[in-house]
Amino acid sequence: MMVAPVMAEETTEAATEAAAAAEETAEAIDMEGVDVENATIGISIYQFSDNFMTLYRTELVRYLTEDLGFKEENIQVQDGKNDQAEQTNQINNFITAGVDVMILNLVQSSSAPQVTDMCNEAGIPVVYINRQPDETESDRWAAEGIKATYVGADARQSGTYQGEEILETATKGDINGDGKVSYIMVQGDPENIDAQNRTEYSVKALTDAGVEVEELLLQRGDWDQAKGQQIVQDALTQFGDQIEVVFCNNDAMALGALQAIQAAGRTINEDIYLVGVDALVEAVQNTIDGNYTGTVFNDHFSQAQTAAAMAVKFLKGEEVDPINMVDYVKVTEANAAEILEKIQ
Repeated sequence: MMVAPVMAEETTEAATEAAAAAEETAEAIDMEGVDVENATIGISIYQFSDNFMTLYRTELVRYLTEDLGFKEENIQVQDGKNDQAEQTNQINNFITAGVDVMILNLVQSSSAPQVTDMCNEAGIPVVYINRQPDETESDRWAAEGIKATYVGADARQSGTYQGEEILETATKGDINGDGKVSYIMVQGDPENIDAQNRTEYSVKALTDAGVEVEELLLQRGDWDQAKGQQIVQDALTQFGDQIEVVFCNNDAMALGALQAIQAAGRTINEDIYLVGVDALVEAVQNTIDGNYTGTVFNDHFSQAQTAAAMAVKFLKGEEVDPINMVDYVKVTEANAAEILEKIQ
């Protein structure tokens, strides 16, 4: 899928539309026929310590209880501890407890076929979130009538937006004027489809615009701030002023990268560019302050509310599409203050 370019001046309008859509979601969900007093929901998040997924699960539980009326005591939320075996045990416990629906953020998206079969055999619908099973698996749900769906955002779009943020700078990323953009890429988990797509499409946005690129380093950072800091610190020692752009697959790693960049005496938007994804509060504030070139709002509000809406559809016995996508929003200095107000 090609993602249409979105220029900086359009991002404020996009953010406003995203906020309005999120506010209208609750009104759009017909709760008639749903036993909110007794319905039980099992939720497992791959790792509670993940900054973005903390925002996501907080909004998910808030929305289910405050807006939709489910009882908090009937919602079990488990920490997968970044251990698929641990999470599979949690899912088995949900099955034993006979929950009515599950919402799962898998540790390993490759485990989806096994997990789906477990849930399907138990007659429990499942809503996968954030980490997308591969297309073969979602095609199977549709072909076999399996009650499973995925809610997320197309990471190709987020990668494209990162690349566009570099193209929108004064130098289009080519700070030293040598005719090419020399970059390092701090990747999340390479098995994760979001990491793969953000890595590919951020650079593709540059090359599609006719910009020559040079990859100095691509290294796995596992979405972790401390690892992001160490990777960029080592890269700055090795490559020095050759590095013009630091791409990070998420804001946690980018915030670590920022620490390394500042410690090395480099200045964001003057002699180096830095972009991330997620629009964490600290990242958006840094964008306002000029310490960040840009980030991409991974709209946890709309995603959490859409996941809840799909769970409700399953509880009502309605048909659910296998894939449900929510748009990202590009965050630059032009609209960062508006995004910050929304997420604080």
